[in-house]
Amino acid sequence: MSVALARRDLFRGRFSRPAEARVLRPPTARIEDAFRAACDGCTACVAACPEKVIRLDGQRRPVLQFLHGECTFCGACAEACPTGALTREEARPWTAKAEIGAKCLALGGVHCRSCGDACPTSAIRFAPRADGRFLPALSLDPCTGCGACVGDCPVGAIDVHDRPTREGAAA
Repeated sequence: MSVALARRDLFRGRFSRPAEARVLRPPTARIEDAFRAACDGCTACVAACPEKVIRLDGQRRPVLQFLHGECTFCGACAEACPTGALTREEARPWTAKAEIGAKCLALGGVHCRSCGDACPTSAIRFAPRADGRFLPALSLDPCTGCGACVGDCPVGAIDVHDRPTREGAAA
C-alpha cells in the first residue's frame, strides 16, 4: 500500500516513511488491522470530538491533527463510534510522543518557549546554556502525546507520532 507524502514531509527532508508512521489514530483506536476492518467512515467520531482534533484521512478514517487543539483523552470518540473501531476496552497501547525538529526557533538562537508554555505536563523544559541560549529538552516519560505543543509552535517544528515501546511493539 502506498500513501502519498505530505508537503510537510518534503520540507522536513522525509522522502519516504513507513506507512504506520504516516497517520496518528485517536487514542481509542484498536490495532490498525482491526481498526481498518471495523471503521466504515461514518464521521461520528469527528462530530463527537470536543477539541476538534479528529479529522479524516483520504480513506475517510479518523486521524489526529493537532494544529488547532490537543487531545484531552476524554473518550467521546469511542462513545460515539457505532462500529467499535474506536473503543476504550480494546484500544491499542497509546505510545505517541512529541518530537522537536530542527526548525525549532530556540535551536536557532531565537527566544521562543511556546511549546513549553503549552505543555500541560511540563514535558518540554528549556535548559540554559553557557552561550545564553535556552534549548528545549523533551522528557518522554511525562509526555502524553496530547499534541498541545504542536499548534502553539510558530514554525511547525513539533510533530507527534507513535513510538515503539521498549518491548519492541509498535502501536
